[in-house]
Amino acid sequence: MFARQVEGLGQPGDVLLALSTSGRSPNILAALRKARERGLVTIGFTGTRGEAMAASCDHLLIAPSDDTPVVQQIHLAIAHGICEEIEQAMMRGAPRK
Repeated sequence: MFARQVEGLGQPGDVLLALSTSGRSPNILAALRKARERGLVTIGFTGTRGEAMAASCDHLLIAPSDDTPVVQQIHLAIAHGICEEIEQAMMRGAPRK
């Protein structure tokens, strides 16, 4: 399912952020493989049991828990931090009026 979206929309240099608490979701793993084939940068977020994602990710964040709600809360907090950094970088590069 997600692999088709990557195939249709992904361009070399794009970034795919893949979240799988278990790290074993077949749809997520297929999307990561397709992203690699297409030249995307792959970033995975998973829990302590998600080592299966490592082979398909350029960068892998492993939340230090195997409790799904805890892993998801950690992923959410980190994703918000990443978005904040991107927003700040874009604002620094925006032309001033």
